[in-house]
Amino acid sequence: MTDNQPAPDGVLRLINGYWATGVVGAAAAHSLFTHLEDGADTAAKLADRAEIAERGAQTLLDGLVSVGLVELHEGRYRNTPEASAYLVEGKPTCLSSFATLKLKHMGGLAALPDVVRAGGPVKDPTTEVADNPHWEEIVPAIAAQSVPAATTAAEVLGLAEAGEISILDVGGGSGIYSAIWLEANPAARSTQLDWEPINVIARRLLAERGVADRFTTIDGDFHTTDFGTAKYDVALYSHIAHQEGPDGNVAVFARLRDALKPGGALVVCDYVVDDDRSGPAFPLIFAAEMLLKSKQGGTWRRSEYHDWLGKAGFKDVSFHSAPPATLVIAR
Repeated sequence: MTDNQPAPDGVLRLINGYWATGVVGAAAAHSLFTHLEDGADTAAKLADRAEIAERGAQTLLDGLVSVGLVELHEGRYRNTPEASAYLVEGKPTCLSSFATLKLKHMGGLAALPDVVRAGGPVKDPTTEVADNPHWEEIVPAIAAQSVPAATTAAEVLGLAEAGEISILDVGGGSGIYSAIWLEANPAARSTQLDWEPINVIARRLLAERGVADRFTTIDGDFHTTDFGTAKYDVALYSHIAHQEGPDGNVAVFARLRDALKPGGALVVCDYVVDDDRSGPAFPLIFAAEMLLKSKQGGTWRRSEYHDWLGKAGFKDVSFHSAPPATLVIAR
């Protein structure tokens, strides 16, 4: 290797990126991050707490050090701040169940070369149907991802001081936005529109958080279900736009504009890319997920959201960072 030739380490790390998915998912499955947080700071202690082989514990620790989620100091292991915030069970932002879920998805990437050639799924996606049993697993697993964005949106909109407001959450999934917003504002009420099996999960989760008395659901498909006219102070469209094409998003935005009271606000949360498509990194690579799983979705640019919302009748559009997502607020 010549002095000016880069080492292959970075390329090899990316080629073998599935190792990282496997190590993080396996560690989450055995609650290693939780045990580390509770003081099990050696491979032997972790093996004992997690009831796994010490060799297995050491292998996972080595991998977690490699990917930057665990630190080693004088023979003792501990979570990095990032792992502590997002992978310790019981914390509201915990993504451990999502990490274990992703272990099941790795095989699907083998189809990506064919999907790229075709410009979309080579067979009909099977997950986006109401009666798919996978909702019971995936809906709670992804809820934690929305906690930071929901909290930021509540602050930007001043929801805690907004008084008796009505909220419409389109495709709300777990209901995590409604849960956080209703907790912040005891006078608010929220309605979620989603498929019936998903609404069942949301009602259960909001009951666990003690706000189910101000939460109602509408069973249906947002493409065809009526939103009403001038009924809501705030409408939410979170992580739906990336599944839809431009015309579909404009159509939904226009219907949401009609559903809002005068002066009402639409909150869109999604993985938004810069206009020149130079970043941010996570939304850029998430586009591959949409190519695999949707016929017309993608990660859309800021200028596209601005254009679509203008066509739908919104006059004021602002963007707010909620990494890795972006909040788009339109009035």
